[in-house]
Amino acid sequence: MIPLIRDVVLEYGWMDEEALVNMIAISESSPGPIMVNLATYVGYEEGGIPGALLATFAVVLPAFLIILLIMVLLKKFLEKESVKAILRGLKPCIIGIILATGAFMIGKACVLPMFQEDRDFLPLVLAAVLATVFFGSREFLKKKMSPIVLIVISAGLGILAYGV
Repeated sequence: MIPLIRDVVLEYGWMDEEALVNMIAISESSPGPIMVNLATYVGYEEGGIPGALLATFAVVLPAFLIILLIMVLLKKFLEKESVKAILRGLKPCIIGIILATGAFMIGKACVLPMFQEDRDFLPLVLAAVLATVFFGSREFLKKKMSPIVLIVISAGLGILAYGV
């Protein structure tokens, strides 16, 4: 959804690239689906509380109705091997989209600032520290780190590095 959101938001000029990247980061760390969080934020920025309510409703209702309709109509088909195979085939596609979006955001937020006039290495250093904490926790704790713990650590490092 992030590439679609990015295209629409930039096309209509609702926010610039930097604001969108920041909002995606905030939406990822706050509870709820990113699309709903972004829609609520953009709706609020463009139309206040009524805009936030309308944007949230406009994003949630169609998806809810479509999923409800699919579940009612296709419940029988979800048990067929061909449908299961299609769903298994979609998993790598979704993983690829998520990785591509993550690579784009890392490039934009961490790598690109190193080549600008004021050369800011701090985002890259923070990303490296978070990667080290995440992958190092597997060795130290002998289990995967919870994404929630990583988000809290990220927020703490961001506050320490950039202030409130």
